[in-house]
Amino acid sequence: MAFLAGMIVCILSAYIAGFFEVMSGFNSEDTSIFLSPIIEECMKLLLLLFCIYVFELSDEEIQLFAVGVGAGFATFENCCIMLSSGAQHLTYALIRGSAVGVMHIVTLVALAKGLQLLKSYKAFSLAGTAGVLSLSVTVHGLYNLLVSKPGISSYIGYVLPMICAILLCRINCVPMGKEEK
Repeated sequence: MAFLAGMIVCILSAYIAGFFEVMSGFNSEDTSIFLSPIIEECMKLLLLLFCIYVFELSDEEIQLFAVGVGAGFATFENCCIMLSSGAQHLTYALIRGSAVGVMHIVTLVALAKGLQLLKSYKAFSLAGTAGVLSLSVTVHGLYNLLVSKPGISSYIGYVLPMICAILLCRINCVPMGKEEK
């Protein structure tokens, strides 16, 4: 269900981004860099908050839900991009698909982890939620900016999600208040 929800959020985000693209007069590249990260991360946050409050998910269920939504979102986005514009090479499709998949999962897991921390410290507020959202939007926007032009910046952009995933795994694998010996 989380995977399907991610796909639905992806298509809704695309429609909203398309609407704002027309209203703002941005071209598709500017929309991808400036508007899409904000719209996509806000939509994923709304879905996450809905499920946290309606279904009262445990911390582990929140993380699993976040991974499912991120994977569904990335899969649908990759399918749409590959079908609409095609891929020059198979290696490009594999690298881009993997990087986007990891990026969407990482941003959503980080968002979920941030909300869990706010909840556990009894600091769940609009300011805290906006702070967690801004981190997610920044990583997503930075990725989109780096991969927008070919060259060394795109290589850095394709590696960025993996670095973030390693950091998130490191944070999630060490329990709070306990350090490795």
